[in-house]
Amino acid sequence: MEMVTTGILLRRLQRDAELPGVAAVVLDEVHERHLDGDLALALLVDVRAVLRPDLPVLAMSATVEAERTAAVLAGPVAGPDTRRGAGPDAGPDARTAAPVVTVPGATHPVEEVWCPLPARVRRTDDRGVTPGFLDHVAATVRRALDEREGDVLVFVPGVREIDQVARRLGGATSSGAPVDVRPLHGRLPSREQDLALVQGARRRVVVATAVAESSLTVPGVRVVVDAGLAREPRADHRRGLAGLVTVGVSRAAAEQRAGRAGREAPGAVYRCWSEADHARLAAFPEPAIRTSDLTSFALETACWGAPGARGLALLDAPPPAAAATAQATLQAIGAVDASGAVTDRGRRIAEVPVDPRLGRALLDGAQLVGARRAAQVVALLSDDVRAPGGDLAAALRSARGGRSDAGSRGSGREGNGSGGGAADGWLAQARRLELIATSSATSSDDGSTRLTGGREPGRPAERMPDDLAVGVVVALAHPDRVARLRPGGSTYLMVSGTGAALPPGSALAGSPWLAVADADRGAGRSDAVIRSAAPIDEETAIEAASSALVDEDVVRWEAGRVVARRTRRLGAIELTSARLDDPDVGLVQAAVQDGLRADGLGVLRWSAGATALRERLAFCHRALGSPWPEVDDAALLAGLDAWLAPDLLRVRAAGGLQRIDVHQALRRLLPWPEAAHLDALAPERLDVPSGSSVRVDYSGDQPVLAVRLQETFGWVDTPRLAGGRVPVLLHLLSPAGRPLAVTADLASFWSGPYAQVRAEMRGRYPKHAWPEDPFSVEPTRRVRRPREGRG
Repeated sequence: MEMVTTGILLRRLQRDAELPGVAAVVLDEVHERHLDGDLALALLVDVRAVLRPDLPVLAMSATVEAERTAAVLAGPVAGPDTRRGAGPDAGPDARTAAPVVTVPGATHPVEEVWCPLPARVRRTDDRGVTPGFLDHVAATVRRALDEREGDVLVFVPGVREIDQVARRLGGATSSGAPVDVRPLHGRLPSREQDLALVQGARRRVVVATAVAESSLTVPGVRVVVDAGLAREPRADHRRGLAGLVTVGVSRAAAEQRAGRAGREAPGAVYRCWSEADHARLAAFPEPAIRTSDLTSFALETACWGAPGARGLALLDAPPPAAAATAQATLQAIGAVDASGAVTDRGRRIAEVPVDPRLGRALLDGAQLVGARRAAQVVALLSDDVRAPGGDLAAALRSARGGRSDAGSRGSGREGNGSGGGAADGWLAQARRLELIATSSATSSDDGSTRLTGGREPGRPAERMPDDLAVGVVVALAHPDRVARLRPGGSTYLMVSGTGAALPPGSALAGSPWLAVADADRGAGRSDAVIRSAAPIDEETAIEAASSALVDEDVVRWEAGRVVARRTRRLGAIELTSARLDDPDVGLVQAAVQDGLRADGLGVLRWSAGATALRERLAFCHRALGSPWPEVDDAALLAGLDAWLAPDLLRVRAAGGLQRIDVHQALRRLLPWPEAAHLDALAPERLDVPSGSSVRVDYSGDQPVLAVRLQETFGWVDTPRLAGGRVPVLLHLLSPAGRPLAVTADLASFWSGPYAQVRAEMRGRYPKHAWPEDPFSVEPTRRVRRPREGRG
């Protein structure tokens, strides 16, 4: 029997998918849903379907999603597969159900003890795990020491929390006897790791991360204190940043942790939350494929012959946005072609046991700074270092000196139980990478980036200053994180468009250009905090991020005018800018349209005729609907191309907008042939009985005709518009032009309210006609009273 990591299993599958000499494969702890584990399962299903139908595959875990995993394992055991070149003689397509085998556990009973947080204490805030919560964890450990026997295993999310809880437990006792508090993580020297893993004469408190959840067995443990938190990778694809975040554990993970207390005898788990909170936890951990950077995953699937994971039996499909980002990254470094198929260069990068971006930096950087230095920098980056003050070159010098205080931060790879401290592990990794870089000569036509790295022609790479050499390698690995100091400020702008700031007191402050290896953007922050970086020069920056170099004409609307400039950008970083005297008319048009959307249609010159036409069109749309168009601000702004675009081609500044004939532009919206009936459906004016032609006001919900009452004598029927659908609202005015009555029913007005109006007005305006019978006199525009007729 041979035990290997899933990473080594993937390497073997990629080198020889038939797995010669392997009789069966057992995948343990599949509940953890790491990328390597999900991918190994999918590739093994593929191997069984095409090459080894006889290969048993067993997926194991105490908390596995059994039915889902069994469904994935129940793949076709034989059949044609064009990716592997299998032909139609491969056999019939058949499916074999994957049985679910339940084996009763041999663990001892574990008592649950709920330890809710004190009032007003939060577990986390914008800065991470709160001091108050760590106080609660330490207090819970002291309680467990008083109430239980045996060693205590404490789960916290990361190295920083391990150190802080360990400090809080200084001087802890059990029955008056001192207790050994032992931190456990992979950055510790091997001797200190052994102290945590080996029972001694005194009682122990082992403070560890989730690595002790399933990867390690700590003998002597009878009590587990679970903080209920874990560090998980999260990728911000929009900003090009990835990192670890602190999240609550799932119920499955909490069960795994509790089981550590019952390995050797009955035990207890003290959970630092309430039973009600436990019921609200997610059932299983969030699969890494949904939250992680998928660049390595995408390269593995491309090497397998399944670009984009097409055809692979995965428990969860990769999110489209993350998959597209990974594909673009691999294509930018020459690892895959436009179709997603792996290139020869991509296969060489895949052979480097680090992230593909770091693999590219190793292979290309070895030619620029020397294989040893490139390997050392890549080893440091793969160790997820946080350099003091963000100075990665200083961290490299510290690591070379054998010191283990280079600021490593624990990354989920910590605590592998393999022995060897931080410095030893870094050095061994650097030596392995140096051998790969030395033996993997990169050809001149494989798409590698050729940077001068600030070197003079013919100058040996080894003589390049360390700071610049580190920056060259980092820029090769993360060209999207190349950053320039903002003018007149202390912060930086990355090629990706993300702002970033160095930690206070950093020795790198003021460097014109930086290659950023790691940055975190916490909640509520506008800029990321640079955790590690190195200085570079502008030439190196431009060459490293050359795929983001763009020359373009920029035309935009600023302060009520069109501004046109010719710019050169490195991603979001503007390198040069000059005035453009003859911009493209299409760009001008787009800029003016943006200006109209930002400043509103009020910047146009609206004549009385244009306003009236707009109101008439709006009335027709309300009354008749399609094809009469909407003409409110939102509709006009959304449809600028339909009515205003031809006029915008001649605009260069705000003054040009004032010269546009908006009335004529609006006429482009008139529907044909219906437009021929506009004057009948919504006339500008209506003739009244006196012979006057009076303008109709369409500005309200109902058309209004304001007319002196004397001009309407004899008018019985209220005029109707929109083909008789909408009555006009008559505002009947006094001789002074003041409203006397508002009506849409003239007949009712004459027979009722008119008598009261006549009684009130005839004394005030004696020179005007106020007949008892409005149908007995001629309507008039004159002031002199006409003679009343009979009746």
